[in-house]
Amino acid sequence: MRKIVFSLLNIFVVFFAAPAQKKLQPIADSSNILQEVIVTATRKSTNSLSIPYSVNTVTKKEIEQFQFRTIPEALAGATGVFIQKTNHGGGSAFLRGLTGNQTLLMVDGIRFNNATFRFGPNQYLNTIDAYTVAKIEVARGTGSVQYGSDALGGVIQVFTKEPTFNTKKILQVAAIGKAVSADMEYTGRAELQYQSEKLAVLAGVTNRKFGDLIGGDTTGRQSPSGYKEQSFDVKLKWKLAENATLLLSHQFLQQNNVPLYHRVQLENFAYYFFAPQQRQITYARLEIDGRNKWLDKITFIGSLQKSLEKRTYQKNGNVYKFLEEDRVKTFGLTADIFSSISTNWTANSGIEYYQDKVNSSKQQITIASNATFNQRGLYPNNASNGNFSLYSLHHVKISRFEIEAGLRYNRFVITIPDTITSTLKVGNVTVKPASLVANTTLLFHINQQQSVYTSFSTGYRSPNIDDMGTLGLVDFRYEIPAYNLRPETTYNSEVGYRYSNKKIRASVAVFYMQLTNLITRVPVAGAQVAGYQVYSKQNSQQSYIRGAEASFNYEFTKQLSINSGASYAYGQNTSRNEPMRRIPPFNGRLLLNYHKANWQAGLEQLFAGKQGRLAQGDKDDNRIAKGGTAGWHIINMYGGYVAHKYAVRIGFQNILNKDYRTHGSGINGMGRSAWMALQINL
Repeated sequence: MRKIVFSLLNIFVVFFAAPAQKKLQPIADSSNILQEVIVTATRKSTNSLSIPYSVNTVTKKEIEQFQFRTIPEALAGATGVFIQKTNHGGGSAFLRGLTGNQTLLMVDGIRFNNATFRFGPNQYLNTIDAYTVAKIEVARGTGSVQYGSDALGGVIQVFTKEPTFNTKKILQVAAIGKAVSADMEYTGRAELQYQSEKLAVLAGVTNRKFGDLIGGDTTGRQSPSGYKEQSFDVKLKWKLAENATLLLSHQFLQQNNVPLYHRVQLENFAYYFFAPQQRQITYARLEIDGRNKWLDKITFIGSLQKSLEKRTYQKNGNVYKFLEEDRVKTFGLTADIFSSISTNWTANSGIEYYQDKVNSSKQQITIASNATFNQRGLYPNNASNGNFSLYSLHHVKISRFEIEAGLRYNRFVITIPDTITSTLKVGNVTVKPASLVANTTLLFHINQQQSVYTSFSTGYRSPNIDDMGTLGLVDFRYEIPAYNLRPETTYNSEVGYRYSNKKIRASVAVFYMQLTNLITRVPVAGAQVAGYQVYSKQNSQQSYIRGAEASFNYEFTKQLSINSGASYAYGQNTSRNEPMRRIPPFNGRLLLNYHKANWQAGLEQLFAGKQGRLAQGDKDDNRIAKGGTAGWHIINMYGGYVAHKYAVRIGFQNILNKDYRTHGSGINGMGRSAWMALQINL
């Protein structure tokens, strides 16, 4: 612990040294506005008792108290959410048994998924700086009507902090430092906010260093797994008029030399790095309060996103090393109109357009001579994906009943100009998939504390460039392109119950999802490349997933409360009469929380049962042990003191030093460790 304290002092001296200023209020953000309501599930601010879907929120208070390392780790233990980590720099959330490009990620109302989002677990959610986040919302089993393609399992939306207006001109500065034992993490962030009546600015910079992850009692140091991360963000909010506000935002994050641990440990690689992973988004959001019931509120968003992923790797004994580079540029333009048609009838209607441009390359480099041979990249170079949609979602109240129903039309134009390879001859391909999806829900308020609901929704995922154009090594297989793919579709039914009063908040839901035309990897008989089995994607699977989710929160006193949740999913591939791949085991969380005045404390248990129901693809996955993934449980403790101008927080993770791995992961979880975080508001 002494080393942690000294490390934090160094962070503040080197990274945050600044002259003292007069006493000011702590930096504020907009997260408090919606603490009792949820936006993502219905596209409008809705009280949780009136939401006809299964939802989660991770609040600003939780983010500050637990000092989550990443966004995926902030969602670990959330009811109905299961986190898989291929590497320490990754983290993929499973919703209703689905992940990767079958769940939709959003940031501040903007689609994060692009045309190269991978099938199966990925690292994209980890490229959002956790220190910029005000709130995370999850809508499970819905989202295709609200937000379009990819929301088969549901939607995860991250809301980042925003500056706030003030009648006085105020300049605020905040700094935070965090250190974890055994050199597993050193984090520093500086944040500045300017407030005035019509102009507000919030800016921050984060610098992070992650050492190799140390596992439980029998694992020890997992090397290589550490990496470095830097990010920068700025937001400017300008009140153009009493009824109009313009927000300008830029976010940038880069992770350097992120190792793919299981490749080195299990696949005879000398090294395999993402060097770097980079994400940036620039957007403008104009909000106008309308003058009539049909144009109650209008929101326009224009966005430009850029992602860069470089992979460098070499196998032991190989005379070549390889450098791959994928760049995706995404332009987005959306307009949403909220209409208050009558006292009991409101609607969200809008239009959205996103355009992806993909550039991909690969170099084979002879180590002895440094001679370079250019090859076709993982994706076809100059491929593009146009995504256009129209939607209308209506919310109606009739006495104790609430009805929600909506439609979305979605059309894609995907153009893939490919080249000749040594094994395949492919040409220019253009596909134009389209869909019409619908949802309908019925919610009944039993009384002011209880509600029951039922929902039915259809889901849709268009094949993307990753599905159709991949050529190269992915996970433990070699993939080749497939251009005859059809869209994946789902039919999701759910029944749920909620109870809420001053002391108790409880919910339970059961669901059934039918999946058709699922795109899966199928081995090509007798084909291998560099010792790897060759796979191609096909619409080869009809499946179903059924399950149940429950949460229970009870406030013993104003100071002491308990929060708990658990979820179970059963997935079956009916086409092959075997389990679906990667279905999470029974899992959940139990948290005892105490707070009094400025003091906070928490005792947490996270757990997962054994997963022995394996598809053939799971059995072939070198990250999953023979016979399946063992069950586990870990215990964490948290504490803190929060004052006006500073906060001190500590945590002890995996106190019993259990050795564990979440199902499908390529690296074990953190062993016994301690962390400390200091925050200063000036």
